[in-house]
Amino acid sequence: MVVKKIVDLSIPITNQTPIYPGDPKPCIHPAATFEEEGYHVSHLKIGSHTGTHVDAPYHFTNTGQKIDEVPLQKFIGPGVVFDVTDKGEKEPIVLDDIKNQLNQCTEGIIVLFHTGWSRYVATPKYFKHPYIGAEVIEALLEKGVRTFLIDALNIDHPDGESFIGHELITGVDGIIGENFTNFDQIDFPNPLIISLPLKLEGGDGSPVRAVAVQT
Repeated sequence: MVVKKIVDLSIPITNQTPIYPGDPKPCIHPAATFEEEGYHVSHLKIGSHTGTHVDAPYHFTNTGQKIDEVPLQKFIGPGVVFDVTDKGEKEPIVLDDIKNQLNQCTEGIIVLFHTGWSRYVATPKYFKHPYIGAEVIEALLEKGVRTFLIDALNIDHPDGESFIGHELITGVDGIIGENFTNFDQIDFPNPLIISLPLKLEGGDGSPVRAVAVQT
């Protein structure tokens, strides 16, 4: 396989990385330095949903698969990108927005919702993102889709008034990915999406280094 292009889909993890309200704030600092110990080691204190991450089904149900139990196939697959960059603050993504590509969505497909919201990552506007309507998720689940990625803080309403999207997807052992970026750089057909989590035993989610690959 010849790799023609790789697009990095992950935001940086720093002490300033935005988090979902109430999640642990990242704290990253040196634990050893070259000057003192002769090598570099960093101390990382982050939540399981820090930065670009995936949610395990266990995140929203006690009976769901934990992150180390999820088949790795759910994190690797051909991607379909939905351009929903016309959506505004707190506006739902509806079925009409994706209907022209719905026939491309089958079992094994990873869907990417390109809101363009990652350009606001360092601003208060990042917390007023569009969200995926329940009817969209239900339609994609019926098609066999089980992995949903978005370039925003959350797939659900930013006010936290409902977690219906999380409940629908995790209820069928599906995967949710949030805080992705650079979907606009996927300018080639049939991207291979890779977003492998850390093998955190019993975990409810994990940061990822996600990429889109052109082969």
